[in-house]
Amino acid sequence: MSSSRLSHAQRNAVAELLRVSPIADELGRRFQAAGHQLHLVGGSVRDALLGRLGDDLDFCTDAHPDQTLAVLKGWAEATWETGREFGTIGAQKKGLRLEITTYRAEVYDGVTRNPDVRYGTSLHEDLMRRDFTVNAMAVSVPEHRFEDPFGGLDDLAARLIRTPSSPSSSFGDDPLRMLRAARFAAQLRFTVDPSVLVAMIEMAADLNRITAERIRDEFSKLMLGVDPVTGLRLLVDTGLAQHFLPELVGLKLEIDEHAQHKDVYEHTLKVVSNAATFDTADGGPDLVLRLAALLHDIGKPATKAVGPDGGVSFHHHELVGARMAKARLRAMRYPKEIIAAVASLVALHLRFYGYGRGEWTDSAVRRYVTDAGDQLARLHKLTRSDCTTRNKRKAAQLAADYDALERRIAAIEAAEDLARVRPDLDGNAIMELLGVPPGPLVGKAWRHLKELRLERGPLSHDEAVEELRRWAAEQGL
Repeated sequence: MSSSRLSHAQRNAVAELLRVSPIADELGRRFQAAGHQLHLVGGSVRDALLGRLGDDLDFCTDAHPDQTLAVLKGWAEATWETGREFGTIGAQKKGLRLEITTYRAEVYDGVTRNPDVRYGTSLHEDLMRRDFTVNAMAVSVPEHRFEDPFGGLDDLAARLIRTPSSPSSSFGDDPLRMLRAARFAAQLRFTVDPSVLVAMIEMAADLNRITAERIRDEFSKLMLGVDPVTGLRLLVDTGLAQHFLPELVGLKLEIDEHAQHKDVYEHTLKVVSNAATFDTADGGPDLVLRLAALLHDIGKPATKAVGPDGGVSFHHHELVGARMAKARLRAMRYPKEIIAAVASLVALHLRFYGYGRGEWTDSAVRRYVTDAGDQLARLHKLTRSDCTTRNKRKAAQLAADYDALERRIAAIEAAEDLARVRPDLDGNAIMELLGVPPGPLVGKAWRHLKELRLERGPLSHDEAVEELRRWAAEQGL
C-alpha cells in the first residue's frame, strides 16, 4: 500500500512517529549513503498507529551486521551485538534504543527449537516471515513510504490477529507465536481470527518444542497485559495451557466452597481480574500479585473432599497450593525471588478468613504481619481480590472486616514497629545471660523469645531476662 492510499489519520500517525523520532530519518540517510535500505518495522509501526510509541525502535535493512556496524560507527552513542547470530545489532542514540536487523528468511525444521537463520534479500520476504499482519507493516526512512503487503492496517483497524502466511505455516515455523497470539489479545484486546484459532487448537502440542524460558517471557507479558483474563481463556480453550500450566486447566471442574454456583476456574479468573484492577490503580501491573492470584487455588483439586452431607471442602489447599506453585514456577524458570514471593502469598491467602468473627488477638495480628513480611501490601490486595461473591451484603462485610484489620495492623505497627519484630534480647545478650557459646542453643532461646514477643508484644528488659531464665530452667540449664 502506498502512502497516498493512507487515510488522513493514518498519515498523521506515521508523521507523528517520525516527528518524535527524527533519529529515524537521520539514521536512514546514513544507510542510504552507504547504499542500503532501512525501514522502521513491526511493533514500532503498529504502536505508532495505536498512539502508544515507546523509546524502543525496530528497523530492518538489507545490510548485514558488519555493514550495519560500519554505518553506526561514529554516530551511535553505544552499540551491542548480543543478537548478532539472528542478524540484529543494537544501538543507543539520544535516549532511544534501536534494534537493526538484517532481512531474514529463516527456516525451521519443525523439530528443533531454534531457526536456521538465513538472510533474506527483500523487505517483502522479511515481512512475510513475521508473526502477525499488524506486525508486518513498514515505513522506509528517510523516504517515508508505507509498506503493508498483507493488510495489517485493516487488521489493526478491526483489532484482529491474523498471520501473513497460513497460520499452520507460521506456527510450524515458531510455535511460540501461538502463545504470542494470546499475549496480544491480553495486551491490545484484539480478537484472534478463526483460522488462527483453529491452528492454535490443532498445533498446541508443538509448544513443547519451545524452551521454558521463552514460554515464561511470553507468558509474563500476557499476565502483565491490560486484559490478562482474555489471554488466559485463550490458553485454556486452545489447549496451550495444558502443555506448560496444566494446573490452571485442572481448576475447571472443581467446585468452590465459597460460591458453589461457579467453578474454581471462573473464580480464579475473576481474582486475576480483580488483582489487575488493584495493581493498575497503584502504579502499574505487578507480575508477582497477578501470578499469586492465578495460582492461589491450584491446590484445590488435590485436597477436594466431599462430606457426609454432600458439602465440598478443600482443607489446607493453600499449603498444598504453595508447594505446587513453587514447583510450577521453577519448571517455568522464574527467578527465585518471584517464586518465593508467590508461594508465600498463596500459603497466606486464606489466613484472613475468620477475622470478622472476632477470633483474632493482637498476637494473631502480629503473626499475620510477621509471616507476610515484605509481601504484606500484596497480601492485602490478594485477599481483597479473592472476594468474588455475588452477594453484595457478604462482599460489603468482608471489605469492612479487612478495612478493620488494616486499621488494627496500622495501630499495632505504630506502637510496636511490626516491620522489625525481634526478640527483646539479642544473641549476644542471650549468650552472656546463659553463659553459653554460640550454637544451636542460642538460636532455640532466640526463637522462644521471639514467640513471646509475637504473643505478648514488647517486653521490658527485666521481663525478657526473667522469661529467658525461666525457659532455661525448663530446659534443665
